[in-house]
Amino acid sequence: MKLLQITPAVSDSLQQLQQVVTDADIPSTTINAFDLALKGGWLMIILLILLLLSVYVLIERLLVLRDAGKEDDSFMNRIKDYIHEGKIDSAQALCKKTDTPSARMVEKGISRLGRPMSDITQAIENAGNIEISKLEKGLPLLATTAAGAPMIGFLGTVTGMVKAFMSMASAGANVDVTHLSTGIYEALITTVGGLIVGIIALFAYNYLTTQIKGIVNKMEMRIMEFMDILNEPAV
Repeated sequence: MKLLQITPAVSDSLQQLQQVVTDADIPSTTINAFDLALKGGWLMIILLILLLLSVYVLIERLLVLRDAGKEDDSFMNRIKDYIHEGKIDSAQALCKKTDTPSARMVEKGISRLGRPMSDITQAIENAGNIEISKLEKGLPLLATTAAGAPMIGFLGTVTGMVKAFMSMASAGANVDVTHLSTGIYEALITTVGGLIVGIIALFAYNYLTTQIKGIVNKMEMRIMEFMDILNEPAV
């Protein structure tokens, strides 16, 4: 009987406690990404610049590679017909109109017709090296960012930790744990930012490298077809 009398009292107490917790003004500790990034210090500006440059290089290279990878299935057949018919000017005009790395290499080979085959091959190889260097423009920046951004972030963390512990040492016995923990998490922000920028640059670099290799393979195939055209007898 006493247990039944105590239970309502306990229930009333729990309800009152729940009401107190509900009505309590608990401060929010949430913070948006922009404000969090600002707490990383001036090194976050460098990381932001590297991020913008990486995104620019990625978009610009994608547009360039898209145009460079365009294929005209009838291109080599038309070149073959023009060469066999002796229409060298028409073949060169077609190469200029097509305006792809493969077409420019073929044009360089056509401009050397009548010379020894070794001269034609060397001219095509030189043109190919120039075209590949054009395709790879901007990749060193991505590679440097992929390796350097995490290091910059780690540098910001180390300098931030040094400042936090210097503040703790100067405070002596009156160390504010809240202030110390705030300094530490602000220092770690640069590491997070550096890793994010480095990962984006690394994935962009690897993706663009793969796309360039595919285009280079197409260039090699077209040059092999062109050399076959020069070596086969006209019908």
